[in-house]
Amino acid sequence: MLEIVVIYLAAALAAVPIAKRLGLGSVLGYLLAGILIGPFALGLVGDQSEVLHFAEFGVVMMLFLIGLELQPSRLWKLRHSIVIQGGLQVGLSTLLIWGACYLLFDMHWQTTLALGLMLALSSTAIVLQTLTEKGWIKQPAGQNTFSILLFQDIAVIPILALLPLLAFSDASSSVNSHGSLIEDFPAWGQVAVSVLVISGIYFVGKYVSTPLFRYIAETRLREIFTVFTLFLVVSIALIMQKIGLSPALGTFLAGVVLAESEFRHELETDIEPFKGLLLGLFFIAVGASIDFQLLSEQFLLIMGLVIGLIVLKGLVLYGIALLFKLKSKQKILFSLALAQGGEFAFVLISLTGTLNILTAEESKITTLVVAISMLFAPVLLMIYEHLLLKDKHTAAYDDPEHLESTDHVIIVGYGRFGQVVGRLLTAQGYHLSILDHSPAQIDLVRRFGIKVFYGDAARGDLLKSAGADEAKLLVIAVDEAEKSLQIIDIAQKHFPNLKIVVRAIDRTHAYRIIQKGVHTFRRESFDSAVNLGVDALKLLGESPSFAEKAGDLFKKYDESALEELANVWGDDKHYGAAVRQHLADLKQVLDNDKLQNQNQYQEEEQQSPHNDQK
Repeated sequence: MLEIVVIYLAAALAAVPIAKRLGLGSVLGYLLAGILIGPFALGLVGDQSEVLHFAEFGVVMMLFLIGLELQPSRLWKLRHSIVIQGGLQVGLSTLLIWGACYLLFDMHWQTTLALGLMLALSSTAIVLQTLTEKGWIKQPAGQNTFSILLFQDIAVIPILALLPLLAFSDASSSVNSHGSLIEDFPAWGQVAVSVLVISGIYFVGKYVSTPLFRYIAETRLREIFTVFTLFLVVSIALIMQKIGLSPALGTFLAGVVLAESEFRHELETDIEPFKGLLLGLFFIAVGASIDFQLLSEQFLLIMGLVIGLIVLKGLVLYGIALLFKLKSKQKILFSLALAQGGEFAFVLISLTGTLNILTAEESKITTLVVAISMLFAPVLLMIYEHLLLKDKHTAAYDDPEHLESTDHVIIVGYGRFGQVVGRLLTAQGYHLSILDHSPAQIDLVRRFGIKVFYGDAARGDLLKSAGADEAKLLVIAVDEAEKSLQIIDIAQKHFPNLKIVVRAIDRTHAYRIIQKGVHTFRRESFDSAVNLGVDALKLLGESPSFAEKAGDLFKKYDESALEELANVWGDDKHYGAAVRQHLADLKQVLDNDKLQNQNQYQEEEQQSPHNDQK
């Protein structure tokens, strides 16, 4: 096992940096690394079953992280696109694949329906990783893609429940025992038990996990949170396995349960460092699962199926994009992003093989088609990026040599926030070097004669080319908290003399900025919210001078409290107590100030009897 781990890590270290330098992206780098070490290339990681074991582990942990991000508020905001777009994509893709397989191949309708359900799903891991990496997740196509992926993730639950109903009548005699406690139950009984167990796990997780986390918080040992999280994940996965369902589905449910927990942010912070590694291992396993011997024997059939799958799903997605009126480039991005097969197919293929819905040969071919289509996914997005997205100017800006250097100010992120800062500094005569990772935003501001360079400021070489060695100030105004923190780390490591000011997305982001030693930042909505509160006081009848003073006092006290609360953020018990104490102190300060102003006003009235009455 240790030898295999070393081989996987060494392959990633060798292939991924090269792929990134060549502009292929990290996902394709991991896939190529898997191909090289797979059993059908260099043969360094053993047979197919061993590779699939790693793939299963990657899916299990990946789904936990996806579930952890599924907050009810976010789901509710995207509810229409999730249900309508997701339902259309899965439904139409399933029907078309079902019909095509039934007409073209001599298969039972149960087999073709199962294939339709499996192949309608797309790769959550590859798509989200690639869109986030390239900065497209915030675009309309990215948001719609995310909505459909959420629907697909949730749709796996009824699909897993439906597949046993598609099993042939004689399948029970040939099904190998896999430890399921309900394998002898009738199909309807298995479905009923599965629904009851899932409901029970959700109820227990929601109402029992929180007091347990509070108990663990009192130990003030951060690593215990990770231990308990892993215990919860493995336990739920084991329970799901015992009733014959996928462990990956169990961990997804565990993540959803914890998504509403007050400890979710701390869990995300503790587990986030593992996310990239686990997804990398998953991508390597996908690459290693490609059976080149079978591919060479049935090359035309398999490549025809891969191309047919991509074209068919792409047409369905393009139709949905037309229906929802996405712009031209966004329609193409949306169609290409989801046209491949997905990692859930590997889980479903295993189950259909157990139920005798697919033969061994059909399972191998389906696995190969899904794996190759996933290999094509980042390639299609790379082609989109180079042929449709970048014009000749934007392409040049990717090269650090084409960046314009400055010895004044570097601004990273030139959206609505960065533009205000940039206009103010430019008006005062400062020379700016501006970086942004959104080609669409770059195209927009160029129309007004503003020179903005394309690039990821988390790369030290780009910051250096922008003048970070000589510049006086770095303004980080990106709209992604994690990206902002990455840039801070790079700047502090490579350019220690560069002063940093940061746009804080929210209070949690502000705490993390403070913990990195950066104390010059502004929360993006704080000042405008305080100013609106001042206007509200004026409309309520307070004097303008009192309202302005109350706003200034509130702002100063809250900024001072922010620094203090950052020291206990992460310790929920002490943080909650500190917040309550600061709220009480703030109320006392404001009450005292109001009383003092009233007394002062009365004294002024007595000394100036000719003043107008309020």
